[in-house]
Amino acid sequence: MAIATAKLKKVTKKVPVRGMMDNVMEQFNTAADQINLHPNIRKILSITNNEIIINFPVKMDNGDVEIFTGYRVQHNNALGPYKGGLRYHPTVDIDAARALAMWMTWKTSLAGLPYGGGKGGIKIDPSKYSHSELERITRRFTFALADNIGPEHDIPAPDVNTNSQTMAWIADTYMSTRPPAERTANQHVVTGKPDGSGGLEGRDRATGYGVYLSIKFWAEKKSVSLKGKKFIVQGFGNVGYWAAHFLEKDGAKLVAVQDAFGSIQNQKGITVEDLFKYSQINDGSIVDFPNAMSVKKEEFFTLDCDICIPAALGNQITKKNASKIKAKLIAEGANGPTNVEGEKILLERGISIIPDILCNSGGVVASYFEWLQNRNGELWQLDEVMTKLDKKLKESFDKVYAYSEREAMDMRTAAFCIAIERIEKAYVQRGIFP
Repeated sequence: MAIATAKLKKVTKKVPVRGMMDNVMEQFNTAADQINLHPNIRKILSITNNEIIINFPVKMDNGDVEIFTGYRVQHNNALGPYKGGLRYHPTVDIDAARALAMWMTWKTSLAGLPYGGGKGGIKIDPSKYSHSELERITRRFTFALADNIGPEHDIPAPDVNTNSQTMAWIADTYMSTRPPAERTANQHVVTGKPDGSGGLEGRDRATGYGVYLSIKFWAEKKSVSLKGKKFIVQGFGNVGYWAAHFLEKDGAKLVAVQDAFGSIQNQKGITVEDLFKYSQINDGSIVDFPNAMSVKKEEFFTLDCDICIPAALGNQITKKNASKIKAKLIAEGANGPTNVEGEKILLERGISIIPDILCNSGGVVASYFEWLQNRNGELWQLDEVMTKLDKKLKESFDKVYAYSEREAMDMRTAAFCIAIERIEKAYVQRGIFP
């Protein structure tokens, strides 16, 4: 009689995917340990103050109603009003909003601004909706959110897939909900508005310009010339384009670009303005640019270059690709593009990283300028804005670089230490309300 034997199936334990919140908390705790952060203040800074989730209906062009989910997370306001962008992307969820809000707290503190940190957005693929539908979605979201934002409370700004037009809709909708006598006084409820609607001249290039300046300052500290240096950019929106624009003017050579549609390279160089013009007439896509060849998505970060600028989404550089990166410098144009495991590998290999809360802070600094301009009824010229940006970003970079050298630590930990110490000082001086 044959005896049937059952084959035992090998069970492999699934390792949970590490989210952005895991990364930001590990970064925070590393810095908090370094500065011996008071346990009570650590508790406060480890959680968010407020988390707002809104489900709201919007009528589409065809008459159908769709339900959208919007988020706004307010992390901390010890130093001033919450400040941070609104993004429209399918990856938007409460975990991502929490992490991004916390990064904004550190970013505004590091820059010495009178702001706290907030972040949010709508879980949506905006490419699937018409211009008029996006306007209705934005206005409906703003109406639902109106009691939770304000020019002295929480000040949104553009982020992934949102722009000056989005901010103009938000400002107009918000102001229409205020009493008539207060409407014009609330124009600075958002920053990143169009020039003709209270926006700051130069705001469009501020983040990318800040990325460029961070690279320039790093090169000066290392006594390295940018002339002839090869760089690659992930993301060719405002941040990636302007960073590439200014680097090319300094003699560096763009050799590869990746966007949501594909990846291209040309080791002899890609002219930034030519690629920009091509993308403008190609629905924002760089795919099939005639002076470059296509590259597989997973090979992008392994390409030969001196400088790598991730300026798209979070968690792009991980333990899967960090060991293959050839760049000597990572300049983080996006928020959280390098996760903790990826960073450890890069640092072990001697690759320098200019952290996001320093590298891409040009945008929030310019937002502060716009907020001041609206608040004081002033109008700043482009050259004045760029001069102020240069000065502010140089101060931040020098402070972080000096701290990292003095304490023999990486620049991210140094940046976090400086940012957290400033907030800790505010709590120590003011005390905790009983």
